[in-house]
Amino acid sequence: MTYQDTHAAGRRTGSSLPYGGRSAAPVAPAPPRRGPGGRRTLATLFWLGLVAAVLPWWLDTPAGSLADTTDVLVAAGRITGLVAGYLLLVQVAMMSRLGALERWVGGERISRLHRDLGATLLVAVLAHLSLIVVAYAGMEEKSILGEVGSLLRDYQDMVSAFVAAGIMMAVGFTAIRAIRTVLPYELWYHLHLTSYAALLLGFGHQFSNGAQLFEPGPVRTGWIGAYLLVLAALIWGRVVAPLRFNLRHRLRVADVVAESRDTISIYLTGRRLNQIDMLGGQYFRWRFLNAGGWWQSHPFSVSAAANGRWLRLTVKVVGGHTADLRDLRPGTGVWAEGPSGTFTAAHRTRERALLIAGGSGIAPLRAMLEELPPGAALIYRARTPADVLLHPELDWLAQARRTSVWYVIGSRDDPGPRQVMSPEGLRRMVPDLTRRDVYLCGPSGLVDEAVRVLRRAGVPRRQIHLATFEL
Repeated sequence: MTYQDTHAAGRRTGSSLPYGGRSAAPVAPAPPRRGPGGRRTLATLFWLGLVAAVLPWWLDTPAGSLADTTDVLVAAGRITGLVAGYLLLVQVAMMSRLGALERWVGGERISRLHRDLGATLLVAVLAHLSLIVVAYAGMEEKSILGEVGSLLRDYQDMVSAFVAAGIMMAVGFTAIRAIRTVLPYELWYHLHLTSYAALLLGFGHQFSNGAQLFEPGPVRTGWIGAYLLVLAALIWGRVVAPLRFNLRHRLRVADVVAESRDTISIYLTGRRLNQIDMLGGQYFRWRFLNAGGWWQSHPFSVSAAANGRWLRLTVKVVGGHTADLRDLRPGTGVWAEGPSGTFTAAHRTRERALLIAGGSGIAPLRAMLEELPPGAALIYRARTPADVLLHPELDWLAQARRTSVWYVIGSRDDPGPRQVMSPEGLRRMVPDLTRRDVYLCGPSGLVDEAVRVLRRAGVPRRQIHLATFEL
């Protein structure tokens, strides 16, 4: 084990493990790789679905029918409406937490796709609304406001459609990073759930006013089938699968252990824990069934690989909810949904890995170290020696899995960390850097800067893995 200290690292005394000193069962072989086949299949299905959504308009529009500007505006409005309807179905499907999506794509990638598609959906909705209003106002020789009033008054299901558009604009507005970061997680989460209402409110006007969906036939039947399929995915992913998991395992709090002044580990026990299909680095959405926590769930990674005896999550106290977790009593029931995520050893592209952690970001990486092939390297950034978490376990893993560990202590502006976290510094510590997968978890500033440094050092983007929870 190798140490690189910018100040004294400070070895913590004692063990943070209340159940036997060692964190897991004997060292297990690395899980087999999971290739990109599932992601490619879903990407193909997405593009085929988009083509199928727009194809009816193409087939119903004879050549030469777009004779003037009004016809072009109407056509553009209908196309953007079909695209928006399809993207809304895809967005809700991605929020279903369906197990197949989690395994093939992963919660992290779904989170990024959901954010990117959300911006496209919002543009499509606004374009559809604007183009239709302007086109119809021109045809009926009315003002824009007059045409809006006419649509709301004379067209079936248009009031609900306008409400759905307003909900989607509100959700898109709160998704802006500057706004998202200042909102409490619970408030943002529940606002985001209103997108389900947008799906229901927008359903009616598509079939009562949509030129391609108004008349009975295979197109209308296909769209109804798509709605039912997404609804079934929601019910299964959000209700049936979590209910089955929790009835089977009946998780409860066993102990709460202070790891540092602002970080705790929560140990959970339950039934048939050896049957949980979990990989180190994955996360669950946890709901603690006490008076203050039953109504809210939060995503936290497991900080130890599966061992059949207990589960553990290591949490940094940053707000009211996480502060309340310090007072959890043994025996408190726990409702969990998961596991989720592709931030695992099974999704590696190379046999060797470099892990870079900051602060409490060590939690999923520490669990992953139990399952990565021997020869990994870990760089652990912390401001002070007291901020180094799970130190004894990292020492044990360094020996058990032949892992090189560097503790880089100090602020990001200190000369030592600046030298280490540079292309030259990383290459000195890990000469085969560009031939390794790199797993990053920690504060957003550290992760963003590390990605830039790694790219300058020549690490391909596909070899950089980020731990990103749900949006």
